[in-house]
Formats: sequence, structure tokens, C-alpha cells
Amino acid sequence: MDLASTSFVFLSSILVLFMTPGLAFFYGGLVSKKNVVNTMLSVFIITGLAILLWIILGYSLSFSGNIGGFIGNLSNPFMHGIDLKTLMPNKIPTSVYAIFEMMFAVITPALFVGSVVGRIHFKFLLVFIILWSIILYYPMVHMVWSANGILAKLGTLDFAGGTVVHINAGVTALVLSIFLGKRIKGNRNASHYNLPWVLLGTTILWIGWYGFNAGSALAVNNVAMQATMTTTIATATSMLVWMLLDMYFVGKPQLNGVCTGTLCGLVGITPAAGFVTITGSFIIGIVATLASYFFVNYLKPKIGVDDVLDAFGCHGVSGIVGSILTGFLATKSVNSAVTINGLFYGGGFHMVFIQIIATVGTIIFVVIACSIIISLLRLVIPMRVTKKEEMRGLDQSEHGENADYTVSINDQAFNKNKDIEVNASEFKGQVGHLNNPNLPKD
Repeated sequence: MDLASTSFVFLSSILVLFMTPGLAFFYGGLVSKKNVVNTMLSVFIITGLAILLWIILGYSLSFSGNIGGFIGNLSNPFMHGIDLKTLMPNKIPTSVYAIFEMMFAVITPALFVGSVVGRIHFKFLLVFIILWSIILYYPMVHMVWSANGILAKLGTLDFAGGTVVHINAGVTALVLSIFLGKRIKGNRNASHYNLPWVLLGTTILWIGWYGFNAGSALAVNNVAMQATMTTTIATATSMLVWMLLDMYFVGKPQLNGVCTGTLCGLVGITPAAGFVTITGSFIIGIVATLASYFFVNYLKPKIGVDDVLDAFGCHGVSGIVGSILTGFLATKSVNSAVTINGLFYGGGFHMVFIQIIATVGTIIFVVIACSIIISLLRLVIPMRVTKKEEMRGLDQSEHGENADYTVSINDQAFNKNKDIEVNASEFKGQVGHLNNPNLPKD
């Protein structure tokens, strides 16, 4: 066992897991007050659901056996028959690699929750995630990251999940939005619940993304260091580009926009992180943000898709841009796994064609598979809540809970606006004088 690399991948796994509650805060801060609990629960519950799915059949379908280069088999349910102590070629145990990949299976379906908040039945979403993981996610992992996968044999470059994670989840978000339809008119302009939560979630995601990208090197080596650098540069670039665009088109910088731009940079660099130079990451940060900004602010309103939190606009669009630009910017000088240089490094259009084929192929596969799953599933489970439930908010109609701690209007102290005075003992340093007649009341 390589102790340094094993520890690094183990830590990276924890960081990737940390991203899911971070995403819950990010999405929870963006939605309206009456849908906070539903949104955060819909994201966080996936940690339990996806982990069990991964152990029961996900790892086996992803990495055991091979059926036509499309998917594995079920020869190792519950990971039975797999020696978790076996060392992989980079000398980390199979168990640590399985845990690392498990966390990707957790965060990926959580991404598309942002497109359906406030109007989808919780039960429908849970069953959809189970079917989506089996029919879409595990096959994508096998096709791209298994040595026998059809896209891997094609030569697709996807360092940490451009196709497997972001295009997959982003396009799923778009399809779900189309099938669900728009929110009720009165619910579309509700204010964000808590912008500080959005910043907190963004910060957690950025920190966790180092596990996501650098950890995908699966070793303590120069590629991991390069992925750390390119992730940082692309993200910083996207953050500033989105802010400058807001300042020009909106007339003022906005926290919501800065956080969205930050995510676009993280998404855009993901497929290329371990394959491109610092200059390449800078270019990806700019182009991914421009594409997502244009889609979110100009194209989305025209096509009429109600992707509430721009899961497709951010993850789908920036993921597509990053995946294709990898074909232009990948270079052997960064990673020997790049067998043919990208277009900008003298390799011609070969890698560009491969990346376009992989990207378009992923989009087509996800659209068709999602459409079939949704069409069949909503025959047995209602997909959308009723108009009354939607207007009331899913926190109450689906869960019977509120995000805010509220004081009963029948509380005498509350009615008299003397809440601080009644509880002055808790604030002795600030308002203790309210109950002390010997102190001046200035």
C-alpha cells in the first residue's frame, strides 16, 4: 500500500461527501421560504440512498465484468466476492477506490434536484433517483471510467466527471424541467430564502471540489498538483467574469451571480483538470461562464424551460463546454495519459472529434433514457404536486415542517414585544441592565 496516496484518496472521498450538504445549503438558500426543508432534504437524503445503492449493485454494475462496453454485471452484489484489500496499479486498496467512487454516485443525482424544487412529489423523486442511478449513472461510469467501457476505448478524456457527472446530471435536470412544466405564476418570483447560505454552500462546494478533481488523480503526484492548480484558476476566473457581466448587463455586482459563476468554473474545469495547463484552465473559465451566462439570462427565458436553480444552465452548459474544450487544450506535457495532443497543441482535430462524439453521445443517451423513465414512472406515481400543495409550499404539504423557528402569536412576551427583556439572562453582556435598576438605562 502506498500510504501517502491511500491517505490522499481517503481524504478526497471525505471532501466529495462534504459537497452534498454544501449543495443542500446552496440550493436551500436559493429557493423560496416555503420550500427550504423539501429542497435540503431532497439533496441530503441522497447520501443514504446512493450509498446503499452503490454497495448493493452500483459498484458491480460499474466495474465488475463488461456487457458490450456499456455496463458491468451483477456478479458482485453487496460487493460480495471482491477482496477489498487488493491493491490497484497505483497501490491504493480497492476499498478506498470504491469509497471514492461511491461519493461521486452521491453528489451526481443531487445536482439535478435544483431543477425541480417546489413542484415535484418527494416519492416520485426518490424512485426516479433509484432508476436513474441504475439505468444512467452506472452505465456512464462503466463507459467512461472502466477500461472496457466503449467511450474509454474511444479515447474520451474525462478527468473527474464532465460527461459522467455534469452533462449527465445537467441534461437530466433539463428533461425533468420539461416534463414537469413551469411553476405556478405566483411562485416564480419568490425571493431567495437566505443568500448567506448560498455563499456558505458555494464555499463548501469549492473546498470539496479539490477532492473531486485533484482526488481523481488517485495518487499523490504531479497530475494531482496540476488539477489543484487548474481548478483554482478556472474557478477564480469564472467568479470574476460572471461578476463583470452582471456589472455590465445588470448594472451592479450580485452575490447570487458571483456564487453561480464560481460553480460554472468548477464545473467547466472538471473534465479537463488533469489534462490542461494553467492557460488552458483560464480559457475554460472564461468560455464556460460566457456560455452559461448567455443561456441562463437570454436563452432559457426564450425556450420557456423552468429550470428553477439553473442546474442545466450551470452544470449542463459549463460541463458541455469543458468537455469539448478538453479536446482543444489537453496536452501530453501535463499528463502522459493524453495519447494525442489537443488541437491547440498540434494534435489536429482528432481529440476534438472524440470529445464531441462523447459529449453528444452522452446528451442523446441521457435524453432518451430519462424520457422513458419519466414517462413510465409517472403512470404509477404522480410526478407533480397539486396546485394547492404547490401554492402552500412543499415544506408543509410534503413534510409538515418549516425552515424557520417561529414564536407562537399567543405567546404573551411576544405580543408585548418584550422577548429580549424576558430572556435578558441570556444576554447579560449586552442587555443585562434591563433587569438591573442600579445601572443607567441609556
